[in-house]
Amino acid sequence: MIVKMKFINISGPRNDIDRVTDLYLSRYEIQLESALSELKTVDNLRPFVEINPYRDALNKAVQFVGYLPNADDVTPDTSLGLDDMFEVVRKANEDYQSLQEKKEKLKKKTEELRARQQVIAPFRPLNCDLHKVLHYRYITYRFGRIAVEFYHKMQKYLMDDLNAIFVEGDRDESFVYGAYFVSPGEAQKVDAVFRSLHFERIELKDEFEGTPAYAYQSLEREIARINLEIEDLDKEAGEMLSDRAPQLVAAKNRLEELANNFDVRKLAARMEDNKEDYYILCGWMADDDVEKFLEEVKDDDKVFVVVEDDHDAYFGEPPTKLENPKLFKPFEMFIQMYGLPAHNEMDPTIFVGLTYSFIFGVMFGDVGQGLLLLIGGFLIYHFKKAPLAGIIATAGVFSTIFGFMFGSIFGFEDVIQPLWIRPIDHMTTLPFLGKLNTVFIVAVAFGMLLIMVAMVLHIINAIKSKDIENAWFDANGVAGLVFYIAVVVTIVLFLTGRPLPGGIVMAVMFGIPLILILFKEPITRAIQKRADKMEVGKGMFLVQGFFEMFETLLSYFSNTISFIRIGAFAVSHAAIMEVVLQLAGAESGHPNWIGVIFGNLFVCGFEGLIVGIQVLRLEYYEMFSRFYKGSGHAFDPYTKKKTNKK
Repeated sequence: MIVKMKFINISGPRNDIDRVTDLYLSRYEIQLESALSELKTVDNLRPFVEINPYRDALNKAVQFVGYLPNADDVTPDTSLGLDDMFEVVRKANEDYQSLQEKKEKLKKKTEELRARQQVIAPFRPLNCDLHKVLHYRYITYRFGRIAVEFYHKMQKYLMDDLNAIFVEGDRDESFVYGAYFVSPGEAQKVDAVFRSLHFERIELKDEFEGTPAYAYQSLEREIARINLEIEDLDKEAGEMLSDRAPQLVAAKNRLEELANNFDVRKLAARMEDNKEDYYILCGWMADDDVEKFLEEVKDDDKVFVVVEDDHDAYFGEPPTKLENPKLFKPFEMFIQMYGLPAHNEMDPTIFVGLTYSFIFGVMFGDVGQGLLLLIGGFLIYHFKKAPLAGIIATAGVFSTIFGFMFGSIFGFEDVIQPLWIRPIDHMTTLPFLGKLNTVFIVAVAFGMLLIMVAMVLHIINAIKSKDIENAWFDANGVAGLVFYIAVVVTIVLFLTGRPLPGGIVMAVMFGIPLILILFKEPITRAIQKRADKMEVGKGMFLVQGFFEMFETLLSYFSNTISFIRIGAFAVSHAAIMEVVLQLAGAESGHPNWIGVIFGNLFVCGFEGLIVGIQVLRLEYYEMFSRFYKGSGHAFDPYTKKKTNKK
């Protein structure tokens, strides 16, 4: 059902807005609208221009609470005052930042050590004391790398006429790392040769001890030691926040309330009158909440509330809030997927809940599989509150019921006797049509009933909207309903062998509704005494009307025949399970129970998904398209209701 909404204006002294928001509005659901936009007829309105004083502290509190491993299990310290909360957040931030600064210094030192490691890493195979090498007086050395394609040419030079030694280190796909040693007298010549071979020098600072491998390992140990210090700092920060968890959680919760309440100013307006400064808030509230709110503020001389009755003329369409019994609550998901009802439409949630579950049960009738859907859906909905799981559980109830009606349990049809028929083999003989499967006939008849119900719902919605054309002359209005009932009655009389109405009666039954549907626009204008003319000429109007009439008649037929899928899936479900049991060897009397179990699980999941989609298609295309627009917008309160006093 749709909750009735009222538009209210709340005003009072400007400096009292925080008290009113925190004391009253935070405990009710109200969708606030921009007062500057809605109250266009009020003069001297100005926006609030103030910075939220709680936002920075709140952001820090949210950050610190987010670091807590079990924040949801912490009991907030409710003894703190507002100043205490600010102090808790400030002190926590100060201590946390101090630890973070130490951590950043250690991280920076780690990065420096990693950089030194990267420099020394390619020379680890060199078995020499770096400190001594870097202080050679009578030997010139050059550390660096040479491209692989020049390495062999370099070896040739060394063997032929260069008085130098090259000691190789690591190598990769592109370069060979190492160092060459030469006497100072030959250094200039050798350097020139190596430059011509594109040798790239790598400068090593005198900061390493021992061999390159030993120096590399020393740096690795130093990095590991610093990482332990960083872990200790993280642990210290975590313990510091955990010790203050009750205070931080309390501060976060309260500051969040105050920050949200302060942000109400974004939608409020200021008005100065006789040097008095007022705030104005406006928005939508549920009718019941409005009564409780008015009762609560009646003795508060600083709060003035005006309930606007003529909201349609000034404030647009009210938002939509659905409130249905708990059993049908999950089916609101399907309504939201299609579109919420407008305030003057009926809420189809209960209708969808009943028809969807019923049709699903017919198409997927099996006691065992229905119980699986019921139990699985119920458990998921109970623990996870997933709406789809609630829908599956409800559909499972009807699947179980129709499993008894069809005498099917986990695909076995010889265990229990059907309370009605077995879909796969029960036939009915009809005049001129011969033998047809009974569930096909019942499915089409049921579809006719649902189409007529959808037309009745369309008429109700049109009457609520005071739409004469759609209520009386539309293809889904009274005229369309009379025509469709006449068709149904004629078909029933024909198939049961009873005499049909006379020609004149049938002409009236079929002709008058179609004429009303064809000329609905001019008839409506005449009833409403409107002076506007048709947008097209009479000839074009008749041509257009003819094709629209043909489309209407075709839709009656296609929508009705579409319901045959209910019977088709009921039969196919039984046939698929028969195949599963045959593959599992059930006919021999010694079934492979593993095959039976996995076959049932597969059919339950795969075919259940297909049936669920097909039923939703019937809801949307064969029924919703006839009576439901879904043009409403959701009720979006700025805060969730906590409690209601009184």
